[in-house]
Amino acid sequence: MKANEAKLLQVIQKAPQFVIPIYQRTYAWTEQECRKLWDDVIRAGSDAEMQMHFVGSVVYIEDGLSTATENAPLLVIDGQQRLTTITILLAALRDALEDGAEPVDGFSARKIENRYLRDPDEDGERSFKLLLTRSDRLTLKAVVAGTDLPDVESIAVTRAYDLISKWILGLDDIKVLCRGLSKLIVVDVALSRAHDNPQLIFESMNSTGRQLSQADLIRNFVLMGEPPQDQTRLYESYWHPMEAAFGQGAYADEFDMFMRHYLTYRTGSIPRIGDVYEAFKIHAGRGSAAANGIEALLRDLRDHARRYCKMIPGTAQAGESDLALRSAFSDLRELRVDTAFPWLLELFEDHEAGLLSAADFLTILRLVESYVFRRVVCGIPTNTLNKTFASFGRVLDKSNYLDSVKAHFTTLLTYRRFPTDSEFRRELRSRDLYNMRQRSFWLRRFENHGRKERVMVEDYTIEHILPQNPELPKGWRDDLGPDWVQIQETWLHTMGNLTLTGYNSEYRDKPFIKKRDMVGGFAESPLRLNDKLGQLDKWDEDAIKDRVKHLAKKAMKIWPAPDPSDAALAQLRDDGREATQSNRTVDDHQHLSHPPTRALFDTWRREVMALDPSVTEEILKLYVAYKADTNFADVVPQARGLRISFNMPFNDVVDPRKLCRDVSQVGRWGNGEVEILIETSNQIAYGIGIARQALERQMADTDTTDTA
Repeated sequence: MKANEAKLLQVIQKAPQFVIPIYQRTYAWTEQECRKLWDDVIRAGSDAEMQMHFVGSVVYIEDGLSTATENAPLLVIDGQQRLTTITILLAALRDALEDGAEPVDGFSARKIENRYLRDPDEDGERSFKLLLTRSDRLTLKAVVAGTDLPDVESIAVTRAYDLISKWILGLDDIKVLCRGLSKLIVVDVALSRAHDNPQLIFESMNSTGRQLSQADLIRNFVLMGEPPQDQTRLYESYWHPMEAAFGQGAYADEFDMFMRHYLTYRTGSIPRIGDVYEAFKIHAGRGSAAANGIEALLRDLRDHARRYCKMIPGTAQAGESDLALRSAFSDLRELRVDTAFPWLLELFEDHEAGLLSAADFLTILRLVESYVFRRVVCGIPTNTLNKTFASFGRVLDKSNYLDSVKAHFTTLLTYRRFPTDSEFRRELRSRDLYNMRQRSFWLRRFENHGRKERVMVEDYTIEHILPQNPELPKGWRDDLGPDWVQIQETWLHTMGNLTLTGYNSEYRDKPFIKKRDMVGGFAESPLRLNDKLGQLDKWDEDAIKDRVKHLAKKAMKIWPAPDPSDAALAQLRDDGREATQSNRTVDDHQHLSHPPTRALFDTWRREVMALDPSVTEEILKLYVAYKADTNFADVVPQARGLRISFNMPFNDVVDPRKLCRDVSQVGRWGNGEVEILIETSNQIAYGIGIARQALERQMADTDTTDTA
């Protein structure tokens, strides 16, 4: 490595050409980053006492160790966002200068063009001082050359040019800009492939510009270490098709989340969104991913990215061609079932492989929707859905795919349960469905269920048939009777009192009969949600209850419960027993043959198993494990009692009696940082309290970037 302090404009002028390698991210600076650089330039140009202003580093690879003197293009490792913005600024400054004008020595349109933008001695692409990656290259070339923009332009490049051009026009004295540009200083860093590790240097750079996304880091990781000819082939064959499938906007917004879903599916572990890059490096270095090589990994990524883009709106790739599947994907996206996407990737892969028919795939997608929506209505927390869906595919019998999915949904317990019809019906009757985030979703699904010609619910507003006004007009009070206040409070925001209309402002607090018979009233409404309203003469508590029953019956069809066969249920339960079955018994632990210890253990066992129906016991050689998702408490029988470890951080435990030990730095059989020794029956209840903390923490311990 060789590093020199140098003026940025001199670095650009002396370099034969800077090229942004294909493994680098596209131009990503927004108005915020451009404005910061602009302000720095103007501040430097306005201060006569400021001789220079440091703006970071430019790091590149060259064959020798000289800095910016070789004729071969220089591949930029760091500083490309800054270089690109300065190039755009120089192009905008050139375009703003009148012919022959040179406000500051060296800053005429001709000199800017020939020194910093293009090399007059070269032709074609070799003449451009900076070449960006494929997605941005044509646009920047057009800006620098002053030609028409390409059909598919880089939004970021044109936006930056337009912004900077506007700022230049707003200057009182363009000399300030020229003087500021001449004062910019960088550290000019030249690397050698033979002596330096560009990947490690890249990862260690802490740029003051826009933070790299996880996708940027992954792309650099998989491509930077390959020979240049392989970089181009791998990028063109695998990475660029992913960028094209997402499109410019969705690639920036969605790609990191896709990578998280992909890694969850492939590894079974859920990385936090900020740890996706590290999780990918671990995945790439292990198992079949490492054995099959980078190209196979990129091929797998590309194929899953294509499927993912079919499942989400707003990507450049055309959506799923099957209209029913496309509609189901759209509904899941509106419901924000992001946690299901790792499993949906697996389902889609199996569908394309012929393991899952389109009809069964559709049924499963609708079951996922039903599962999540029923849980929302029933008020079941959604923060465990990540883990539920991450492990879903592992328990399925794919030779009997749909029935196996239904069976697994049916066997989920407690906080993971699929709400039954009776629970769902009961909650639909009384739940406030107006103030829930999914209100437009459920109204649209009600209205369009079974329709071939879909109604655009967005064109309508939500109507409270019984008005929200706490000071109800006399006609409404008479219809509702003496308990009108309680009736309004009880039923106002429930499903039975809500509908859609295009005449909300006309309805206001009018009596029900006028709402029914006016122009555009319920009697004339083309909406299915209003079918029976035009036939009623009165809107009171009984009418609301009747409508609740009618709509709840329809809700059971829209969001059905799974109906697995008895054989599938039996198979799943048998598989579950086999998976946890052990030939060991408690009698295999020698200390449990000691009556006092056995009595303690039997009491502990009874109480801990009663904490939740999801708790299971597994008898291992050295300890007895109690688990829901995974171990939350492990018991090591000892001569004088039970040594119990709890799978939670020591700093999180609530331990008013100070009986727990921190064993995070101690070798022990069992899991977790918390340990307690139970020697008397009086300590059992306290130990169960600690176990409850560990279990509840496990149930809630998931990334909350989710979902419904």
